[in-house]
Amino acid sequence: MFVDKVKIYAKGGDGGNGQVSYRREKYVPDGGPAGGDGGRGASVVFEVEEGLRTLMDFRYNRHFKAPKGENGRPKNQHGKNADDMIVKVPPGTTVVDELTGQIIADLTEAGQKAVIAKGGRGGRGNTRFATPANPAPDTAENGEPGQEREVTLELKLLADVGLVGFPSVGKSTLLSVVSAAKPKIGDYHFTTLAPNLGVVETVDHRSFVMADLPGLIEGAHEGTGLGHQFLRHIERTRVIVHVIDMAAMEERDPYQDYLSIQDELKQYNLRLTERPKVIVANKMDMPDASDNLEKFREQLTEDTPIFPVSALTKDGLKSLLSQIADELEQAPEFPLYEEDDEETRVLYKHEKRKEPFVITRADDGVYDVAGVELERIFKMTDFQRDESVRRFARQLRKMGVDAALRERGAQHGELVRILNYEFEFIE
Repeated sequence: MFVDKVKIYAKGGDGGNGQVSYRREKYVPDGGPAGGDGGRGASVVFEVEEGLRTLMDFRYNRHFKAPKGENGRPKNQHGKNADDMIVKVPPGTTVVDELTGQIIADLTEAGQKAVIAKGGRGGRGNTRFATPANPAPDTAENGEPGQEREVTLELKLLADVGLVGFPSVGKSTLLSVVSAAKPKIGDYHFTTLAPNLGVVETVDHRSFVMADLPGLIEGAHEGTGLGHQFLRHIERTRVIVHVIDMAAMEERDPYQDYLSIQDELKQYNLRLTERPKVIVANKMDMPDASDNLEKFREQLTEDTPIFPVSALTKDGLKSLLSQIADELEQAPEFPLYEEDDEETRVLYKHEKRKEPFVITRADDGVYDVAGVELERIFKMTDFQRDESVRRFARQLRKMGVDAALRERGAQHGELVRILNYEFEFIE
């Protein structure tokens, strides 16, 4: 089954917890702290595997959770870093953040890697918190939580040339006679249910990859028919080949067919109209094809090369393939995806950063405090140790949480909630 779009969940591994330990050896007085740091959590890394051609593997495995780093140990021994989780994806995979809609990675080359969910750093052991004023601290950090996100994977085939046209115009037949590809061929609409790829070689030994895409119909860009599922694959192609049934076997006007397909490409992505294109007048072995071709030439107002061919008898294919190879040599390298129109905003040191937390009042009267940085610090605090709790309170005070709660009217003894944990506000 050909699958070209899936949504998955990825989570980087949490960092290992830091250790609270002390050096206790014979004849070594005042040994001091000896707790090691936790190891780094594993990241979820996507790597391009050249042999893959579909996202089928993600259809049944949609959760990827990387392993946690090892906890720190006594005698200042650091925990082991976890090995990254490598997930194989086919070339042409675009990874989009489901929440923000931003493109995280565009993986096109064999062996190319991208970190999708970063693992958390290991927590620091009590050795790290030793100071002249507190030479034997009884505090350590938990590991940093790994990054978690939902992403959408979209596969856009990496083909140099894309065959487009209405159903049953002969795209699959054309691909089968110019390459070793064996697509399903039938005399009914939507025989092709998935894109097919084939390597084509010209008489002068130039080669390129050609894709046969499922037939388009009017309204495809809005989701009509099957072709709308595969319009994204045309974005990768550098040359577009319009295959037209010049024999008008289904009593359609060839010129109107051409205009309809052009309009569908334009409605889907305006940049597709900038690509070099070639018109293939197919089925020239049929009656009335020559007359329809003459009429088509008269109606065509643009300077696009037209090649009369017959995929069935293989007439005219050599000159067609040579022309496509010539167009590829001159075609520019189009961007694989549209860049954001807004300029990237650089945050300088003197600019005020976003607030690290937000305070709201819940229906039950509890003050909810939320924020990415605040929740990260909360998860890295070991609340089993009094010294760690006091350190967390100092961090909140330094972030301005106490002052912000007073401004919101918080009184002594009222409840404050962070994630699912509640605390009393103490003046």
